[in-house]
Amino acid sequence: MQFRDLQKQYKVLKNEIDKAIQEVLNNSKYISGPQVKELEERLADYVGVKHCITCGNGTDALTMMMMAWNIKEGDAVFVPDFTFFSSGEVVSFEGATPVFYDVRYDTYNADYVSLESAIKAVLSEGKLKPRAIIAVDLFGQPAEYEQLETIAAKYNLLLLEDGAQGFGGNIGGKRACSFGDAGTTSFFPAKPLGCYGDGGAIFTNDDETASYLKSIAIHGKGSFKYDNVRIGWNSRLDTVQAAILKVKLDAFEKYELADINTAAERYDNLLKEIVEIPHVLPGFYSSWAQYTIKLQNKEQREGLKAYLQTKGIPSMIYYPKAMHKQTAFDTVSQYVDCPVTEKLCDTVLSLPLHPYMREEDNVLVADEIKAYLGFK
Repeated sequence: MQFRDLQKQYKVLKNEIDKAIQEVLNNSKYISGPQVKELEERLADYVGVKHCITCGNGTDALTMMMMAWNIKEGDAVFVPDFTFFSSGEVVSFEGATPVFYDVRYDTYNADYVSLESAIKAVLSEGKLKPRAIIAVDLFGQPAEYEQLETIAAKYNLLLLEDGAQGFGGNIGGKRACSFGDAGTTSFFPAKPLGCYGDGGAIFTNDDETASYLKSIAIHGKGSFKYDNVRIGWNSRLDTVQAAILKVKLDAFEKYELADINTAAERYDNLLKEIVEIPHVLPGFYSSWAQYTIKLQNKEQREGLKAYLQTKGIPSMIYYPKAMHKQTAFDTVSQYVDCPVTEKLCDTVLSLPLHPYMREEDNVLVADEIKAYLGFK
């Protein structure tokens, strides 16, 4: 059994993907070929924003927005404590300070009460200047952006949606990566919409920001290739990946998003009386980057993971270590306690899930979980 069955996906899409790659090979426009612009236009239309700027990976996408907002030393950027390292890493990379806040126990996403407490603590101390909030659409469900946008406006902060896991999710029909002042996503192969390597994108409605991002993605380019108007870097989505993503986006829109929700619903029905299952808020729609359950404690979690492995069932732990406990952030002050994050780090386990999952696979996984926990 595969955790995220990319092999099955390729078998289904093989003819279209092979044709798309061959077209790039025939034209030999490997960098900035027409497929890149076509993909950006489609992605912007899908998300519902004016501009999509593709780039080398999801971390670059976040970093480029830190650069666009001139985040720098002395600034505070508020980051969820329960997330992947890059969400905080990009803040430190600009010389600014990540300030970690807690998440909700049921959704794994931003706890806006904890966030506001962290903002107040930084303001009270007076050493850092609050500049921006990063919210993460963890495991596929968008964060609560109505509340987050209210807090951002209250304290005059920028709001960045880290939609690396959330692409395809929505709140009342408004799609992930369209919230806040800008949104980013990742096309890492295992993401809801993934390529066959690294890739990322930024979404914005701001013309000036879009122009800046396009420039710094190609060495601070001005009006032509050898006109460099600022210091930039090299972060482009190559044409082969764009061609692959165009094919995958078709499948994602037509059936993959619906099918992964069906597979997640099967898990819900099979496991709701056995373990704590994911909670999707009313009016929210998840793209199910992961299906993550909670166990009673670390020992039970580790035991179940090891047991499933003996049965040929892969599982993953996202994330076993809180951001504020990462060695790289040893010198970063903690402004609020994050007890929910610390509990989640010890109790969460993500199960195999993908759009091509068969019902019998759901049943097999659920049956083995029941067997380990003594329900069979």
